[in-house]
Order: sequence, then C-alpha cells, then structure tokens
Amino acid sequence: MENDTATLYCQNELCQTPNPINHRFCQRCSTPLLKRYLWAEKEGVSVASPGEILADRYLVLSKSVVLDTKPGLLPQIPEIEDLQPLKAYLRLIPYRLHTPQLYGVLPLTDGNSQKDILLLEKPPIFVDSTGQEVQLYSQLTNAWGNATSISQINWLWQIAHLWQPLLSESVASSLLDPYLLRVEGSLVRLLELHPDSSLPDLAQLGKFWQQQLLPKARPAVTEFINQIIHSLIQEEIRSTEQLIAVLDQGLAGLGRSQTPNIKIYTKTDTGRTRQRNEDACYPPSDTLVSKPPQHTALAIVCDGIGGHEGGNVASNLAIDTIQQQIKPLTEIPADHIDPWQVIDDLEKAVANANDKISQRNDGENRQGRQRMGTTLVMGLPIAHEMYITHVGDSRAYWINRQGCYQVTLDDDVASREVRLGYAVYREATQQGGAGSLIQALGMSPSTSLHPTTQRFILDEDAVFLLTSDGLSDFDRVEEYWETEILPILNGETDVANVAARLIDIANTRNGHDNVTVALVHCQVKYVEPSSSITAVIPEQFPGKSADTAPGRVPDTILGSGNQKTQVIPENKPTGFRLPSLGLIIPFLLIVAAGAVGFWVQRERRSPLPIATNQPPVNPVVKTPSPTSPAATTPVDPSPIVPANTTEFGPQPERSLANLAPGWVIKTTKQTKLTKPTEPFPPNTFFKVTKTEANPNKPEELLVNLQQCSTPGKLFTFDQSQLETHKFAVLQAGETTSECDDSPTPDSKQSTSSAQSDRSIIGWGTP
Repeated sequence: MENDTATLYCQNELCQTPNPINHRFCQRCSTPLLKRYLWAEKEGVSVASPGEILADRYLVLSKSVVLDTKPGLLPQIPEIEDLQPLKAYLRLIPYRLHTPQLYGVLPLTDGNSQKDILLLEKPPIFVDSTGQEVQLYSQLTNAWGNATSISQINWLWQIAHLWQPLLSESVASSLLDPYLLRVEGSLVRLLELHPDSSLPDLAQLGKFWQQQLLPKARPAVTEFINQIIHSLIQEEIRSTEQLIAVLDQGLAGLGRSQTPNIKIYTKTDTGRTRQRNEDACYPPSDTLVSKPPQHTALAIVCDGIGGHEGGNVASNLAIDTIQQQIKPLTEIPADHIDPWQVIDDLEKAVANANDKISQRNDGENRQGRQRMGTTLVMGLPIAHEMYITHVGDSRAYWINRQGCYQVTLDDDVASREVRLGYAVYREATQQGGAGSLIQALGMSPSTSLHPTTQRFILDEDAVFLLTSDGLSDFDRVEEYWETEILPILNGETDVANVAARLIDIANTRNGHDNVTVALVHCQVKYVEPSSSITAVIPEQFPGKSADTAPGRVPDTILGSGNQKTQVIPENKPTGFRLPSLGLIIPFLLIVAAGAVGFWVQRERRSPLPIATNQPPVNPVVKTPSPTSPAATTPVDPSPIVPANTTEFGPQPERSLANLAPGWVIKTTKQTKLTKPTEPFPPNTFFKVTKTEANPNKPEELLVNLQQCSTPGKLFTFDQSQLETHKFAVLQAGETTSECDDSPTPDSKQSTSSAQSDRSIIGWGTP
C-alpha cells in the first residue's frame, strides 16, 4: 500500500512541486502526476520494509515494488560496460511491450559491501482505482483456464515470436518460468529476464506447454494445441517460423468467430507557433470512417520535414501514394489473409512513397538540409488483426483497459544507442542529438529504408492512437491517456471528441509544433466456436528465417510492436539481409589469401561484387525537443550507414579485397578476438585502424580493430567472398565514441525556424 504521508514531486521540470501521494494532479501546475512503479530485481529478496524511502526518492510499496517519488529526475544509471547481463535488457528494447526495460539502479549498502539493485520500469503491475493496492498481474498459467480460445492461441503466438530474440540474448529460459511469465490483458509480459544456464530448445517449450497449459485449454483448441506440442517434442517443428505459421492458422480459424467494428477519426492542426502545417493525415482531417458500413479502414499520420522548402509537400505526397496502393488490402476477405503478403505489400507501398519523394528531391536538385521528407505511422485493421507500420518518430500507442503502451520505437539516435547495448534509454535521451532521426521517407533510395511493421491480434476492445510528435513530446500521451482516451472504451465519449481534446492538450501543454492525431477504435465481439480446429504443420515456413540470424534484432515485428496485445516482432527483413559477420571472426581467422601486396592491388582494380551494402537513410536532425522516456518496435537496429550513392556523389564499391583503415564491420553474434580475451557481444562495431602483412607469415593479413559506438560506414559482404578473403589476426583496441569523422547529429546541429524543426545531415564518402 502507498504511504499517504509520502510526497510525490511533479515531473514537470518547470514545476517539480511536492504533492500528497494520493493526488492525481499537481496542485500548482495541474499536470497529471506521473506514478512510475518499478520492479526491484534482487533475487527474490525484499529491498526494504514497505513505507521506507530509499535513496531519498524510492518509496517501498511491497517486497519488490517501489514508486519513484521524483520521476522528473534522471535515475542513477549503471555502468553498462561492466555488466554484460544488463545488455539483454537494452538490446531487447524492440520487444519492450513484453520484456522489462532497465530504468536505473538502486544503490544499497549491505554491511561493508555496496550492492546495486536493478530497477525495471513498466513491470506487469496492477494498481487499483484508488491507487492504494499494488499487485502483480496474474501468471499466465493461472489466467490460462479463464481465457477465451482466441486469447489462449494469441498468448502462445506472442511467446513463439519472443523465443528467438530471447534465445539470441541467452535469456529464452525466462519463457519457461511460470513465475516470470505474466499476462496483462491480451499481452504476454515477462517480470524479469533470467540468463540461460543451458541452451533451451523448442522441445522444452513444447513440454512446458504440455505440462502447464494443455490440461486447461479451451475445447475448441485443445486438439490444436496438442498437435503443436507433439510436433515440438518430436522435433517436427524445428523453427519458430514453422511454429508461428501453424499458430497463424489457428488464429485465422478462430477469427471467423469474431465480429470487429472499427471507427477511425483524424484531426490535424497548425499549432500555436507555426506558420504552416507540415503534417498530413488520412482520412482527411475531421473525417469519421466506420467499418462497417464502409468496406475499407486505414489511418495514416505523417509529419513533414523541410519546412517551407517542402515538408508539407512530402507528407501529402506520402499520404496520396500509400493510401492508393493500400486500398486493395483493406478489402481482403478474412479467410484470404496472408500475413506475410500483407506486410510485404505495406512495406512496398512505403518504399514507393519514399522513392517518389526522393526522386522529387533529386529532380529539384535538393541537397543536404534542403531535401524534403516525412515521418510515417500507419494503422491497417484487417479482420482479427491490426497492422502498424512506421518510419521516423511519429508514434502509435495502444490503449486498452489495462494500460497505455507505446508500440513504435522512434528511429532516432537515442533508441539506436539502446538497441546496440551502449546506453540506458533515459540516459541516452539526455545526450546531444538524441532526438535526431536516423531515417525518414524521402532521404535516400528505398534500399536504404527499414520500415517497421507489427501485427496485433484484436481479441479485446482497444484504441490505437497514431500521432505526430506535436502531441507525444513531453510524455503527454502517458499523462493524459487515462482521463482522455480510456473513456472511449467505457462508452463515455467518442473518437471525435477525444481527437479535439488531444489537439487542445498538444497546443496548450506543448505548443511548439504542428499536431496530428488519428484514433482507431476497435470493438470486437467473440463467440466460442462450437467445433474444434486442427493444425497443419508446414514443412517450411514461407517467410524468411529468424533462426538463422541469431543476435540480430528484426526489421519487422509481428504481433505487437513490442509489447501489446500484440505479437512480437519477427524477422522479416526488407530488401537484402545483412550477412552474419560473426562467421568470419569467431576466434582467430587464419587463412591464406595470396601475396598480400600484389593481391590487394589487383583486387582493388577489379573488386569482387558486393552482395549487400544496405544503409539506413541519411540522418535527420531535430532541434532539441523533448524525447519521451516512455517505452517505444521493432525496427532494424542497424545503425546509420551511407548509401552507395549520396548527396556527396557515388560511393566506391567495397569488398574484402579493399578492406582498409577507416572501414567499419559489425558482429552479429558473440565474438572472441585475439585481444582482449573477453568476447564481444552481438551488434558490436569495430573500425579498421590498421592492416599489414604478418612478418612471420607473409600470406596472412593482420587487422587491428577499434571498438566504436557510432558507426558511419558499415562494410558487409556475402558468404561466397569468405572463401577467398580471410584474415589472420583481429585484435581490438580501446573504445572510442565514433567510427569516423563524418558529420554526426552530435557534432553538427540543425538550425531551427518557425517553419521547420528538422533538417538533413549527409554522411561523407568513405
């Protein structure tokens, strides 16, 4: 229980007034008071007695639950470099709807020793309407028997999507622990991440389901689940792709017993300080769409980049292109849905919009900061599913009766640093250039673009909010969802009234930007089917394999952006797949390659073809605007990489033959070099600082590497090249903050104006 005598400080940095803890609004500035409940991970030991205040800010509520009474202040951050287990929390941020995220540490003194307790934010904690009772959500095994058949399969589906990402971070056994595995409405959530003591496999997952879940499965899905379990144990299902495919079959069958009703309303406003509205939306502002009776339902929000130079042109061009290409998808009969095809079509539409804007930039000879572009967030409800696609920092939120969840992960520098395991999110947002975008539509060819697409199973009423950062900045959605958006689900208001209210909040509480919102209200009626469904085990999953790329965070998130009623991101990369660089530097790479001097010169004149050189877009810089520390999908965590052709001219073709100082390479799995002896984790970047012939073995090439955190040029290659190009020794030097001297968001800030708060920074040639 909360201590009524404790003090809760307003999170508004201009206020920070102390308030009684049971107040909902600041008594001075009327800001909704943020109550940030944290899970203290300490191996089951109570951190202190309820009512105690730790570190002058954390109020102990129960054995492992604390309330941050000063949520406006940055928490103490752990030293990530020294704590390898913490990196799993960071690198799994695309799945933060399901996995806990690192908030900070709570330093405690135990005798003569100092012990830090991890503080995890947004744990599966339930707080009653009075704010007095705080308890954990139910274990999945306890909630299972009372769930509908479609919810049961939805939960298994989310676990299937989580398996490979957690396995790549050596924490998949967390999905086999009944205590850690919780459900928050439609959402599967983990209380903590526990390291694997041994490598778990899908057969163990099948046995866990058999023992813990099968006995209380709903009659309509009992045989279906039993078939899946048998196939897992007998190793007939060998990959998560196969498992997801068969679970999709079950969801499609159960979806026929569900009747969805969709309402969409959009609204856009220039704002209090801007002269021009660079935002755009579909349907057009102040339009209400209901499905049925309409046959189509689609919502899009775009936030233009480029000010009077063309931000509004880019956002409207994106809207026009995408909605025309997507319209046929909205009419797909429920029994003809192919999820992979839908995702592919969505991303093709985004790519076409990107290329149209990029081509217009090229045709008008726009260079550098003069190039126009736009962010994008799009929601497409089809039958029993919701598809969310996004690029940039416009966001999607999922609101149900349990909570409000940010389901998209901003494509900005701060999020990239977390995905790479370099920083805790709240610390990363405080750095210069943290809000600089690493991709947006129109900045480069679509081969450089990595949109994120997520699937959500609609098995309960929900509202999806799509918004530009005019509203989402300063955590306004997190502050106001309960008072403004939740009433939609209770029938107390409608989407049109709420949209108008959110625009007003953005203008009065933020006011620094254009603002656009789209509200998608999904109502579902489900009736348990009278007949049971059966499973057909596919021999090969039609999508691309996630299991073949351990350590790589997927480009596409299936299910939930990261944490919702959703399903989890699945590896379905767009374009080419980055090959596994971990294959070439496992321990020592000692191979003959021919006389180095002559051979290298010859190869430089006639380089081998490059299988892939896929760069994310040139970075886009926003003038410092608040970056929300709230949870944020999966997106390809690959850092910024220059395209083969940029505003600076053609890029030289790359191969292992011309590997030279200045190039950057990436590991995709744990890698051990000659020096130091400690292995490096996946997604570690190294800059080549020196190459020379081995004096003892002239046929070998010595390569020295320098670990870096902000790569500017990423070198990739295919397996065929490995047969003729190998290296003798790879050793890492000291860590540096950057891989090259190209302009970075931190070193080159944009200028702000009344028309534009973002501009483009090009990356120099290698």
